[in-house]
Amino acid sequence: AMEELERALAEAGGTGAPPAWGGRLRGLLLEELERGRDELARPRSGYATPVGVAVAACSDTLVGVAPVSPGMRVDPDVASEREWRVGAALAGALCHAAALPAPSAAEDLVMLFGELESHLVLAVPARHGDAELAAVAYEEGTAGIDRLRTRALVLPGHVLDGAHGTLSAPIGLVQHPLRVAEAVARLGGRPADDESVEAHEDAVLALLGVTTAPARPHDDPDPARRVARRILQRLHGMGKWGGFHTEFSHLARGFQGNERALADSVGEALLAEGLLSEKRSVGQRHVFLDPRRARDIHTLIDTGVLPKGLTLP
Repeated sequence: AMEELERALAEAGGTGAPPAWGGRLRGLLLEELERGRDELARPRSGYATPVGVAVAACSDTLVGVAPVSPGMRVDPDVASEREWRVGAALAGALCHAAALPAPSAAEDLVMLFGELESHLVLAVPARHGDAELAAVAYEEGTAGIDRLRTRALVLPGHVLDGAHGTLSAPIGLVQHPLRVAEAVARLGGRPADDESVEAHEDAVLALLGVTTAPARPHDDPDPARRVARRILQRLHGMGKWGGFHTEFSHLARGFQGNERALADSVGEALLAEGLLSEKRSVGQRHVFLDPRRARDIHTLIDTGVLPKGLTLP
């Protein structure tokens, strides 16, 4: 499907293709996106033919579409880890190509979300947005993703016009992973790269207002409980639910002295109780908040009340 789409696009005149080609190009794009969804479910994705995403300049908007479930707008857990990284990289590429300034508050985040025939659509305002630059930025942003080969195709704007009409703000969490991706990108980071996301964590948390919880975990007089609440608060603030994870060693980030060792012990206790779940990746331990324990997690963050089975060191 990728090769056929590329041939048709070249025959039609590239991004200058007339609207008469719109139906043909969109049909081939949808075939490629379906193939991409299947590829992303495999242990290695895109090795025979790269997984494709598409970008286009539509009026004053840069639009991208990826072979990712649009359901992640409401429930981030429907996306696999690799789907999430594709979506995050596309978000970052659009922000880069649109030259969006660094945000100073959550209200400054402008990315909109939609769907095109069951595939995720992302869009940002861009009066002079460069879709070619977005494609280059996407491929650079995904180059280091393990077991994934992917590329971006630049399409005429009219091919994605239907998607342009379905756009809306993200639903649910202020700390939705795609909002975090936009924030990281606009702060100069690479949202599909774990180390870059971690480097911008403090700025993103401040931007999203996570530090203004009703009962501040930092003020908890019990050391272990204070550490547990801060760990959970930071993970929640960065959208680390379900498939969106971080290295276990990063749980101690931000703690000083003896609290670093305590953070490791508290992390093990949170894992043992099931508030955190674990994924092993290339010899490293990665953890994330378990959505099934969301009520207990939020209660502990906000009030300091421990779940019945949790024993802290």
